[in-house]
Order: sequence, then C-alpha cells, then structure tokens
Amino acid sequence: MKTLAFIVSFAMGALLFYGTLEMPEWGDPGSPASSHVSPHYITHAVEDMATPNIVTAVLGDYRGYDTMGETAVIFSAGIACIFLLKRRRKRKK
Repeated sequence: MKTLAFIVSFAMGALLFYGTLEMPEWGDPGSPASSHVSPHYITHAVEDMATPNIVTAVLGDYRGYDTMGETAVIFSAGIACIFLLKRRRKRKK
C-alpha cells in the first residue's frame, strides 16, 4: 500500500513539474498578465473605481469575489481546525 501511495505521489509531482515548464519566466514583460491584465488595471482603476490606490481598487473591486472566496476558505479552515482540536471534557458525576 505504501508503494502505491509513493507511485501516485511521484506521478502527481512529475505531472505538476511538467506543467510548470511552459510557464513564462518570472517578471517576463511579454507574459499574458503583464501584457493584457495589468495595463487595463493601471489605466482604468482611477476612472472605474474612483480610488486613488490601485491595489485597493484591484483587490476590493475588480477581484472582490475572489478575495471574498479566499477569506471564506481561510475562515472555514480555521473553524474546522477548532472543531478537530477541541477536546470534549467528560463531566464527573
């Protein structure tokens, strides 16, 4: 059983590593995020959101649902940890 788990884990790791080979280099100005998304945010953030801080406009308005989803996941994980680590004390009669 441990051998099967090792094989599956190794195969998944190799697949994830293979998937990273086609990613653009770090800081590549020709990457899709740098050539399509970022210029739109920079040029339209103040007009669309009336917020002088671009980071606040992106996180609060453009990616609001994404930020809310991340917060919900972290909250759910915290609640799950509390329930898992909580000790039940037996009452002495």
